[in-house]
Amino acid sequence: VIYYIMAIIEIRVPSPGESITHVELYKWLVADGAVVKKETEIAELESEKATLTLVADEAGKVSFKASEGDSLEVGAVAFTIDTSVKPREEKQAVAPATEVVTATEAAPATEEKEVKSRPDEHANVKITPLAKRVMEENDLSLEDVMNGLRRLKRSDVEAVLAASGVSSPSGLKKPASRESKTDRMSPLRRKLSERLVSVKNETAMLTTFNEVNMKPIMDLRKKHQDKFVEKHGIKLGMMSFFLKACSIALQEFPNVNSMMEGENMTTYGYADISVAVSTPKGLMVPVIRNVESMGLAEIEKAIMEVADKARKGKLSIPEMTGGTFTITNGGVFGSMMSTPIINPPQSAILGMHNILDRPVVIDGQIVVRPMMYVALSYDHRVIDGRESVGFLVRVKQLLENPTDMLFGKSNGEKELL
Repeated sequence: VIYYIMAIIEIRVPSPGESITHVELYKWLVADGAVVKKETEIAELESEKATLTLVADEAGKVSFKASEGDSLEVGAVAFTIDTSVKPREEKQAVAPATEVVTATEAAPATEEKEVKSRPDEHANVKITPLAKRVMEENDLSLEDVMNGLRRLKRSDVEAVLAASGVSSPSGLKKPASRESKTDRMSPLRRKLSERLVSVKNETAMLTTFNEVNMKPIMDLRKKHQDKFVEKHGIKLGMMSFFLKACSIALQEFPNVNSMMEGENMTTYGYADISVAVSTPKGLMVPVIRNVESMGLAEIEKAIMEVADKARKGKLSIPEMTGGTFTITNGGVFGSMMSTPIINPPQSAILGMHNILDRPVVIDGQIVVRPMMYVALSYDHRVIDGRESVGFLVRVKQLLENPTDMLFGKSNGEKELL
């Protein structure tokens, strides 16, 4: 909402959704008094359900009307913009860069040339938040960890540390410290805490486990990956197979796709699957809708879109509500086995874990296969043991026979392309 008072624009707190009357000013993204361009991100707001970003609707000088941590009513003025003050031209904006070069003039010519080349060399490199944190903790630069990659993950940085035999800048032994830090929990984290406790207290939650031989999926991906990328412009990952398998199993075991509402139980004929995404601000669970009607490429693109929005704090309330089932992947962090907690008001959640080569018996022979433990946590008030076990066994069957799952027992792998 924008109000004009002479050359001053008031930027007010928008409504993040129904029933939400207050938000918390989580962080200012610019300094008070900064002169910014139009559409510059100015502040991050957090409600109990989502993160919002306030942007400058016009160019000018920003003046804060609240502090970080303040609780603001919807409609309250967060900051103003004095449009009579214009940002400097682009030519003037390069002055700081000139100062940086000047500061390095005393360095050898070869080093100066190297410094100048770095921005262009790594301009398109994407770094995940977790990778950036590990780099900062270990005082690593892009030059230390780059190996022709265009996207840096935490595992890439950790691989460099492992190869160098370094666990931290000072080795295993650190100076003794008695420091501690206390911060107020964000609204998102406080709401998540309340929800997790309520699930444990208000549901009859049980977990059943199984294991999946991932070799058929890994072989299928290896065989078709290049052509899949060429046709669809996106890689074929593991998660799309799990979403597709669950969407099929949910149709066959409808109680797993049901929810309790008082004394009633609602069963859904569609599979709106929530996907847990870890972000710097906490766990987000965006929803992929009507998975039962989607192909693998469509699922992969949908996952990439919502995950990117989640990490940037751009998810809207509708994008995080209405799921009928949830999948969470602790394997990306190295988890071997866990008992995931139900995402209310849903009745079940599937937990994926890391893939490890293990000896298994197939046709009477001991062989090594890439195996993954899977876990289904469910509300026993809605789902019986037979249904929960049957659902997980069906998911296992579909994942271990991906061609049957995708093409109805026909030799239709060409459809992947």
